[in-house]
Parts: sequence; C-alpha cells; structure tokens
Amino acid sequence: MKNGLKSVLTFIIIICGFLYLIKYIPDFKGIISDSNEKTQSVSGNNTYKDDQNDTDIKSQLLLVNEEHGLEQSYIPKDLIIPNIKFTSGVSNEENHVAGIVAKPLEQLVSEAKKDGIILLGNSGYRSYKTQENTYNNRVLSEGEKLADAYVAKPGYSEHQTGLCIDITNQGKYFVKGTKEADWLAKNCYRFGFIIRYPYGKKNITGIEYEPWHIRYVGKNAAKYIYDNKITLEEYLAK
Repeated sequence: MKNGLKSVLTFIIIICGFLYLIKYIPDFKGIISDSNEKTQSVSGNNTYKDDQNDTDIKSQLLLVNEEHGLEQSYIPKDLIIPNIKFTSGVSNEENHVAGIVAKPLEQLVSEAKKDGIILLGNSGYRSYKTQENTYNNRVLSEGEKLADAYVAKPGYSEHQTGLCIDITNQGKYFVKGTKEADWLAKNCYRFGFIIRYPYGKKNITGIEYEPWHIRYVGKNAAKYIYDNKITLEEYLAK
C-alpha cells in the first residue's frame, strides 16, 4: 500500500513538473534567444561595424591598388563637401569625399588646429575621367616611370573611392619632418585614418611614400594598422 501511494505521489510530482516546464519554457527560450542576439550583436560590432556608426566596415576597407581596380562607372555613396578649408586651386569635384569620411575628417582638422597645426584639404574624390586626365598629364610632363611611381592609373586610384584625401599645409610643402606631416602621421589613426602609403612600403603598396595621403578605414582598423606599422594590404591579408 505504501509502495503504491509512493508511486502515485511520484507520478503526480512528475506531471506537475512537466506542466511547469510547459508553462515557463517559452519565456526561458526567449531569454536564451535575447542573450544570443545580444552576443551576436556585440560580436558583429567588433567584426563588421565601425565603432562610431553602423556603416558596414567592408565598404571602409575597400582595397584599391595596382591589382584591384574599380569600374569606370563607380561613384562613392553620399559624396559631400566636408566642413574644412581647402587649399586654393582645388576643383569642386576634389572638394568632395564619401559621406562616411566627412565627420571624422572635420574632427581631425579641428583637433589639429587645437594643437596649433593647420591642415588643408588638397584633393579628395576624383572620378575615373579626372584620374585619367591626371595620369596622362603626368606622363606627358614627367614620363611614364615617374607617373607610375606617384599617380595611379585610372580605375586604380583610391581617390575614386572617396575614402581618401590628400592633405597639405599653408606653405604647400607637406613632407616628412614638417610639423604638419609629423602630427598627421602620429594622430590620424585616432580619427579612423591611416597614412595609406607609408615610408619603405612601396614593395607592398606599389606607391612611393606619401605623407599627405590619408585613407579612412574606421577606428579599429586604423589603430591596428598604426600600432603594428603595417599597410592596408597587410591588414587585409592577416
């Protein structure tokens, strides 16, 4: 009798437990699901998103060099004129940059000014046609060898991406050792930019050292590239 009563009580306890789980397990699944989504979101931000906005970092890390080109019809998204001062003689087209670059560029120039450094925009976006004219003119004036060392062929210029800009100073003499070039080299990563063609890296980038040419890649990538003294090509290959 006692054994029978014990069996009945055990059965009742199992049934009650089963009913309890049915009642509450949807909420439990919801909690697990929310937790997974939050984890994936954080992971996604670290892997695919810039730290300050929701722009897909894959577009920021677009690789353009002598081996990777752009279609003649390629035009960057949301071209805009940033609120910075440009040097004289710059065309209206070159006053523009891709939309995601404008704010970080404005912050960079503003912070430099606080440190007594005056930076001027010199050449931002250049269309395929403009790059074609620039390259051909350089070939005519300096020869193909020098042109290839400093000017990309049309379709193979970062300027067509709108993600880069050439910077200069008031004296239009922007070389290593000037206070403006040194400040830019040490600080541009803080705003998501890199010196795209560093000294001694022509064998990787295909372009001679250009202290004036900065490229937007987002803060996470820029800091890694700066800390490890590498190029965009090396960063993408890691």
